[in-house]
Amino acid sequence: MNAFLNVETSLTGRRWVGPDDDLTRRAEGLAQSAALPLPVARILAERGVAAEEVAGYLAPTLREMLPDPLTLRDMAPAAERLVAAATGGERIAIFADYDVDGGASAALLIDWLRQQGHRATLYIPDRIDEGYGPNPPAIAGLAADHDLIVCVDCGTLSHEALSAAGRTDVIVLDHHLGGETLPPALAVVNPNRMDEDGALGHLCAAGVVFLTLVQAGRVLRGLGRAEPALLPLLDLVALATVADVAPLIGVNRAFVRQGLAIMARRQRPGMVALADISRLDSAPSSFHLGFMLGPRVNAGGRVGKADLGARCLATDDPDEARRLAETLDELNRDRRAIEAAVREEALSQVAARADPRLSWAAGAGWHPGVVGIVAARVKERSGLPSVVIGVENGTGKGSARSVPGVDLGRAVQRLAAEGLIEKGGGHRMAAGLTVAEAGIAAAMDRLAALIAPELARRSGVDDLRISGLMEPGAATPELMEMIEAAGPFGQAAPAPRYAFAELLLDSVSTMGETHLRAAFRTAGQAPLEAVAWGAMDGPLGPALMSRKGRQFHIAGKLEMSHWRGRSRVRLRLDDAAAI
Repeated sequence: MNAFLNVETSLTGRRWVGPDDDLTRRAEGLAQSAALPLPVARILAERGVAAEEVAGYLAPTLREMLPDPLTLRDMAPAAERLVAAATGGERIAIFADYDVDGGASAALLIDWLRQQGHRATLYIPDRIDEGYGPNPPAIAGLAADHDLIVCVDCGTLSHEALSAAGRTDVIVLDHHLGGETLPPALAVVNPNRMDEDGALGHLCAAGVVFLTLVQAGRVLRGLGRAEPALLPLLDLVALATVADVAPLIGVNRAFVRQGLAIMARRQRPGMVALADISRLDSAPSSFHLGFMLGPRVNAGGRVGKADLGARCLATDDPDEARRLAETLDELNRDRRAIEAAVREEALSQVAARADPRLSWAAGAGWHPGVVGIVAARVKERSGLPSVVIGVENGTGKGSARSVPGVDLGRAVQRLAAEGLIEKGGGHRMAAGLTVAEAGIAAAMDRLAALIAPELARRSGVDDLRISGLMEPGAATPELMEMIEAAGPFGQAAPAPRYAFAELLLDSVSTMGETHLRAAFRTAGQAPLEAVAWGAMDGPLGPALMSRKGRQFHIAGKLEMSHWRGRSRVRLRLDDAAAI
């Protein structure tokens, strides 16, 4: 296939690839049969949507897409035990992971219980002192004072820790990859258990919790009791789904679509406070969840007190929500400064190592709260699966991020089974690990060997995929409204990327230290405004800054910008090619 617009090597070193002839024909057919603009028809054609499915796809309903919770193993005993504890006034503890998915999952349960007049104990482990997941002292302590412990977004591999619960019942609601045996618990509800068929493996933990609450509602109905309202909880499920980079397919798409609508109503104090502190002045989108709200919720677990994010999401007190959001915002600023220092050192190590299979770096004193986000930045820069490890007192705690087509979670789990790391696990796109400092190099070499066959099967993944060519004048708010109806966009459902040909770079300037603002012009049309987040960290920003007045082909994703009461379409610039 010829390069799109003949761009063989762009400013970021990529080849541009457009839709193939078959996709183009299907898109044109959909546009005609369903009376859709061609850019929207292209999105649906890429998703494999048939003409008779268009209406349902553009307006997905949770009722039609929600799977039967009972298709998941252990769902019935989990829901029945949760209802028994809630209705019987039992003492319930919620043990959650310290990330957005864990915090949102905990907030789901806290809200559901509060609607029934029940208060639960929230326990989130300290990332540095306790590490990820349940640990024996914490579980034993909770068991001494509670009748039921619910582990969310963790627990599937916690055999020793859950044994410490003794006679106290434990329910695990999780989505991380399971092992050959299950931990000692009353119920382990996890679509990624080894004895599940994987049909719901795309759910994050909050999705699993929501399905559990759906089944709990059925149990309550059977008892003749009132059910807590579930639809208002979808804002939490949406936030977790996007922030945990779960694929936006199946029911996840409905979760996020309807969750964004719930969020726009500004009914949850924590969400309102986070949106306000983030200066979000428009209807929320997947981008806002992943890049504005999510990082602030995560900041407590990364560099502050681990439970701050969950408490902010769960509180029903606007004043408390505002105080917590302000603290999280300040911690997020601290996190960015720490992250920048670690990122610079990590990228330097990766460049020196130049392993074509795996990008990895390790350093003494690197804050464990930022290694995950630095791993994501390293992955973006290198295009390879990446691992970043912070070392303290002879032990390394690391985080890994993958690329499409490479199951990093399973590979890390294999390292643990082979004894090369102390522990580790996760899912396809992200994982965590603990390893002795002396064994880091050997473990990383083995990890690179494990993922090499999957990497070899990836072809053309570094090309820049273009959905189609567009004239600047066609990028109107009316078209954007229809494009957004084909969303939400995110993991496994990327936003369409459009190319604009032969535009003059009219103006260009930096925003902060790393971002770029630009305007591109063509004769007879209004300028197309563009932003390029993080462009100064790579080749794109410096190249554009030095070439004002030159002509370029440009490519990116359209979005609505709202500023001082004015709404307009702008381009989130991904790449450019000099003419």
